[in-house]
Amino acid sequence: MNFKGISFYLSLFCFPIGFLAFINILYASYFDFFLSINTYFITLLISLSIGSGLLYFGKKSKRNLNFFEQLILVVSSYVLTAILIAIPFYLSNYQVTFLNSIFESTSGLTGTGFSIFKNIKYLDPTLILWRSSSQWIGGLFFLFFLIIVFSNKSFDYKMTNLTYSGENNFNSKENIKDNILRIFIIYSTLSIIILTLLNISGLRLFNSLNMTMTLISSGGFLPTDNIEKIIGTNFQKIIFLFSLLVSMMNFYLLFNLFNKKTLIKEHKEDLYLIILSIFLFILIYFNNYKGIDIIISVVSSIANSGLSLVKTDNNLSLYFLLITIIGGSLISNTSGIKFTRFYILLKITSSEIIKLISPNSIINKTIYNSEKKISDENVKISFLIFISFFLSLFILSSFLVIDNIGFEKSFKLSILTLTNTVNSEMYNMQNLNFSNLLTSSKISLILFMIIGKIELISIFLIFKKILFKD
Repeated sequence: MNFKGISFYLSLFCFPIGFLAFINILYASYFDFFLSINTYFITLLISLSIGSGLLYFGKKSKRNLNFFEQLILVVSSYVLTAILIAIPFYLSNYQVTFLNSIFESTSGLTGTGFSIFKNIKYLDPTLILWRSSSQWIGGLFFLFFLIIVFSNKSFDYKMTNLTYSGENNFNSKENIKDNILRIFIIYSTLSIIILTLLNISGLRLFNSLNMTMTLISSGGFLPTDNIEKIIGTNFQKIIFLFSLLVSMMNFYLLFNLFNKKTLIKEHKEDLYLIILSIFLFILIYFNNYKGIDIIISVVSSIANSGLSLVKTDNNLSLYFLLITIIGGSLISNTSGIKFTRFYILLKITSSEIIKLISPNSIINKTIYNSEKKISDENVKISFLIFISFFLSLFILSSFLVIDNIGFEKSFKLSILTLTNTVNSEMYNMQNLNFSNLLTSSKISLILFMIIGKIELISIFLIFKKILFKD
């Protein structure tokens, strides 16, 4: 095992946390929030110290990591960064326990949005900003993993090759640098666009900044207790809907918009997602639920954000909950099983039925009628992901049902955890108090928030490699 190589790359995830701490120090200094400024100084020093130590340990290492070492790097980076992000929560004046701090930081890092805090409006503004920035940096890290690590053809269970035509080679330093720079530029550009639009819509700069970091990462943290206090006018709702669409669709849509003429050809997955959103909206529309609020709820569910302006009375909560399982584009910050995997399973199933009816029929096995074909490996992985999702759902529900929250809430919470979706009023889960959950429930939620992001199959692969060494 190349521990020094893992250490080198792991150190690179510490320095951005230090940078976020430095930003908060500047913010606290400018607005005279000196009561909590020491917590960010401590976070800055610890992040830089750990990062420097890991960098020193791995500076003379071989930088080439095999696929399993990359998986260990991903899991390790989630654990380490969650601990670093938890420091300001733990050292704050709100008497947050260490476990609750880790819970809050993991929720932000994975873009889930579960929170142990009540009455957000009474929180220190610097801590609100820190919560939101944890989502932003978590979304950026996940995109790094998605394009650089999970695009590895050794075991492409993320299947990014079906919707991404870029060349990826983790063994090439220049290729890694190019991909990281490219991702950072696109991610930052999208963030600036959303921030600008939210400001134009009339939101306060503070709320616009926090909402931007939440929406771009498909997160669920809000700078206030109620989203209706932020999003009120129809124009603001349209910008909100646009931001959700951005996080739901292919991350490279903006890049290809300026660099490719055949935009639709490269983004048929996004076209299908929009068509699906319209279809789901129409289903509700004819059930006497009208307005842009419902469109936002549908897109928010597919995008695994969960933020909604709709208050349900249990008539639609399960409906929206099931939509979250679908997920958005393969190359996005969304979680869930993913729309493309459902597409593959449905297409192959229909193809097998056609074969039985008409054995001489010619079966089209392309993805979205493009030049890329659905391989047998894609089908196996899609089915395996489908099974592992429901296996995770069963395991997590079994842990949660021990807590005194009831079977229905345990089941709903498990789905929301595995899809990294916030427990909003849309799912009738807003009254859940995470700080009162059992320690076993909190630990289970922390683990499965990470598993929901990187998927259970990656954990199986790591254990397989460790237990059955070649």
